[in-house]
Order: sequence, then structure tokens, then C-alpha cells
Amino acid sequence: MTNDLGSLLRAWRDRCSPADVGLSGHGRRRAQGLRREELAGLAGVSVDYLVRLEQGRSRRPSQPIVAALARALQLDEAENALLHQAAGLPAPSGRVVPVHIPPGVQRLVTRMTDYPVAVYAADWSLITWNTMWSALYGDPAGSPAADRNVIRATFCAPPSWANIHGPDEEIERALVADLRQAVTTYPEDEELRTLVAEASAASPRFRSLWRSGAAGRHLSSRKTVHHRLVGDLVLDCDVLTVTGSDLRITVYTAAAGSAAAERLEFLRVGAVHTVTP
Repeated sequence: MTNDLGSLLRAWRDRCSPADVGLSGHGRRRAQGLRREELAGLAGVSVDYLVRLEQGRSRRPSQPIVAALARALQLDEAENALLHQAAGLPAPSGRVVPVHIPPGVQRLVTRMTDYPVAVYAADWSLITWNTMWSALYGDPAGSPAADRNVIRATFCAPPSWANIHGPDEEIERALVADLRQAVTTYPEDEELRTLVAEASAASPRFRSLWRSGAAGRHLSSRKTVHHRLVGDLVLDCDVLTVTGSDLRITVYTAAAGSAAAERLEFLRVGAVHTVTP
């Protein structure tokens, strides 16, 4: 039996540049591209499991694992569909919230080292982030996917790993309006409907905002982040939408010379040696 999945993974791993995924390319490297342990770390799987996939001893990875491998390997849309097919999974469709990140967006996140940057799906689930983002908010690596959703963190319960920003009615309204637009765009996404039901059950504030019927994109805001180490940071948060993929790139900045800028710089220095997820 042919092992198309393993062949594809090895070929894409060999061509992937360590610099493009935020890893140092210095020193002697026997591997042409990424080492197995590097890809496994980026995708959040064990090295042993990746070896079994490449050798054909495991042939049916789950959809979240395939999506994580596609992001780590920086596959384009066609390659992502091919990887799903090789894993025996249906290719992502336009009927559910997309989570695939185009290679250019991944490189952008990796190389923007001075500011906190994160990428969210249309349901406000965190997909990837840079070291400055984890220095600002906390490191979500290893936490359940449900704990990485902004709607749950805002209206249900904040995750234990996260520094949180203070309650803000304007931001809450913008998030709910943005979520309603996502529900309109992806009416067949069951996880999206579950998220709305969960937030409605947990939060009277969410129920009230949802019943208002407002819909629209969350574009920008000013947030106060309560950081456990450096105190409060008042930051501008701009939300950029990726054309064709419905992803949200959030970028946090502060005015030069401000107290927040100095505190961000302190966090940046401390995050220099942190591994990018």
C-alpha cells in the first residue's frame, strides 16, 4: 500500500525553511528543511506520532492534527486540500469557519517581533500567535482549544493561563456583532452554533447583546491589559481581515514614549528566547 500521506509530509518538511517558521537556521543541519522534532513541536504532536505518520504506521490523523500540520508546514489552499485528502478527510469547505492560515500570513506573524500579533478564526478562536503575544497575554500552548476562544474568555470564564483586559462594553458589543456576522456567513457550522448557545446560557450580557441583532466587523479598539508582571498596559488593538480566508489578525501597539510602550519593550526583551508556537 502506498503511503501518500507520509511522502507528502516528508516532502513538505524538507522544503520548509526554519527561518520562515521562526526557528534559527544557524549551525550545522543535516535536515534540508525542518527536523522532525521541529515540525512536531510546531504542530503540537509528539515526535513518535509524526514518525508513525511519515512511515505509514498511522494513516488517519484527526482533522485538528491535519490542520495543525498544514499550518506548521505553511501549505497553501490547494496543498491543504491535498493533505486532507491523503489523510482520508474531506477538504475544508466554505460552509464552516475556515482555520487555514495562508503562508504569507504565517510569515507575517513570525517576523513581526516587536509587537503582539495573533490570528483568530471568524468565531474568535485563537489559531496562532507570536512570542510577544504570549508575553503579553500568557502562553496558551497545551491548553484545550475551547480555552483559546475570545467569546468564551469574555462572556463565560477567562482561562487560567491568560492575563485579561478589563471589561469594556464597546468591545463586547463589537465582538458579539462580529460573531453574528460569522453565524450568518457559516450557518452550517455546528461548533459555531454551540459557541453561541454556550455563551447565551452563561452570560446575561451576551444574551442581551445577541438579541439586539447587531452585525458587523470588529475593526479596532483600545484595550487595557492587566499584566501580572508589568501592570496595566493601555494598547491600541487593530483587527485586520485576511481577504479570502475570513481570518482576523490582531496587532497591539502603543504610542512611542508612552508608559505602555516602555512596558511592551520590557516584555519584548524577556520574550527574545521564547520559542514561537
